[in-house]
Amino acid sequence: MKISQRTAANGEDELPETLHPVLRRVYLARGVTTAEGLGLGLEQLLPAAGLKGIEAAVALLESVLEAQGRILVVGDYDADGATSTALALLALQAFGCEKVGYLVPNRFEFGYGLSPEIVELAARQQPDLIITVDNGIASISGVSRAAELGIPVLVTDHHLPGEQLPAAAAIVNPNQPGDGFASKNLAGVGVIFYLLVALRARLRQAGWFERCGLAVPNMAEWLDLVVLGTVADLVVLDQNNRILVEQGLRRIRAGRCRPGIEALIRLAGRDQSRLVASDLGYAIGPRLNAAGRLEDMGLGIECLLADDPSAALQMAVELDRLNRTRREIEQQMQEQAQQLLQQLHREMQGEIPLALCLYDPNWHQGVVGILASRIKEKYHRPVIAFADGGDGILKGSARSVPALHIRDLLERIASRHAGLIERFGGHAMAAGLSLPKQNLERFRQAFEAEAANWLDPAELVGELLSDGELEAEALGLELAQLLRQAGPWGQGFPAPLFDGRFQVLQQRVVGERHLKLRLRTEQGDAELDGIAFNQAEMGELASQVRLAYRLDVNEFRGRVQPQLVVEYIQSTT
Repeated sequence: MKISQRTAANGEDELPETLHPVLRRVYLARGVTTAEGLGLGLEQLLPAAGLKGIEAAVALLESVLEAQGRILVVGDYDADGATSTALALLALQAFGCEKVGYLVPNRFEFGYGLSPEIVELAARQQPDLIITVDNGIASISGVSRAAELGIPVLVTDHHLPGEQLPAAAAIVNPNQPGDGFASKNLAGVGVIFYLLVALRARLRQAGWFERCGLAVPNMAEWLDLVVLGTVADLVVLDQNNRILVEQGLRRIRAGRCRPGIEALIRLAGRDQSRLVASDLGYAIGPRLNAAGRLEDMGLGIECLLADDPSAALQMAVELDRLNRTRREIEQQMQEQAQQLLQQLHREMQGEIPLALCLYDPNWHQGVVGILASRIKEKYHRPVIAFADGGDGILKGSARSVPALHIRDLLERIASRHAGLIERFGGHAMAAGLSLPKQNLERFRQAFEAEAANWLDPAELVGELLSDGELEAEALGLELAQLLRQAGPWGQGFPAPLFDGRFQVLQQRVVGERHLKLRLRTEQGDAELDGIAFNQAEMGELASQVRLAYRLDVNEFRGRVQPQLVVEYIQSTT
């Protein structure tokens, strides 16, 4: 692991003069050079009209509403899919749709997306329209089967399309060919939110709400769902997404959120009034995702839809239980993966491949994505972890490094080795795939060979980008609170990370896996606490260390203090 320094983006510094100098440095390093770039008001959101296909999609929805047709929302089994599904149902009901339901494929029975099998299941409900949320752009055969049954499909998705688009009645996806929408990073919940905003505008213009005796819905009412799905799906937080996230966080902090989200926050032990994006990513999203990983995402969706706080809490308690079970399964899988890697290390005489393809028959297919992420973080290599999916099929989750676009790599393998991969899809950094079990060794060889063509070994060294050192006087509560409030931070707009040398005065293990530290600055000007999550295995630290850390706020038993959240520890003695 190496620590490198971030550099300021090109362009003149036109940030406000009153801005704290550390914040100025942080923003400039993330490409924000103007006061406008700091603006996170809803009025600065990109207009929905910029999305290709949105007019056709709105017209289709309007016609179904006018006819009081039955709408079926088909979602995905992750947090983005769950929030997208809940948002679509709540908004369409508020728009006067009396017959709207949802269907989310069970991961273990049907797999991902609008497959022909899911269409057959959906057809039993006799929908007049199917809307996909957070999926559908790769559902060529599923959309075709729906057309054969006379069911039009409206695809809303954000995943990268393949060479062929589904023959849907309408498609809204900022990543489809010819789409000029400036933000390509919307999550699935962001795409359906934009469509519903455009639909509300059309209905209001047509006098629909007055005719139906309905109040015009306030779309901001559902930004709590938008922020949760956006953060949990790890999409890049460009300015448009940061607006959605910031506005959603403000509503949650003010207590204006769904009872289910409120219950999940409570069970996660977070302070709702001080919630930040990382709380959603590390504490709330995983609890919601646990339903889709281990059982059925219907529980998560019902928790989000619940209006009764006691019912929402009961479902949140079950989600919390599932998440604890998920963590136990994940820990076992990590230990098994480590054994596989140690064996591989021995077989290759101290080396391991540039890309890792791992499989164990006992692994849980709902957890392999997390496992792949953990291994990628530790070994700084693209990783695909496979689990048995039944009927001789393996289900894999891929996680990549910045130097390798994993979906493009899978597409290259599929084109060069016909029939090797059954299905695949995803993004630059994450993807999913399935293949016959007998193809695993051939796929492993193709994956490692193709990745070796794309990767330079020098790119596989872990790197932390630092925003520089902080003077001792800056390591206080004032700056810690400023940094916490200055986000939202997340994928593509990372929380400020600093580095510096410290003396280790005390250390102890807390929570079995974490290091609690008492530190003194190198010059001895200040002492403060630090916490190094999941680093207890480092054992006794040297007396002098170089740390990469985030300056954060720790509130414990009524005391509010600055704290270093340590990302990396390097001995200097």
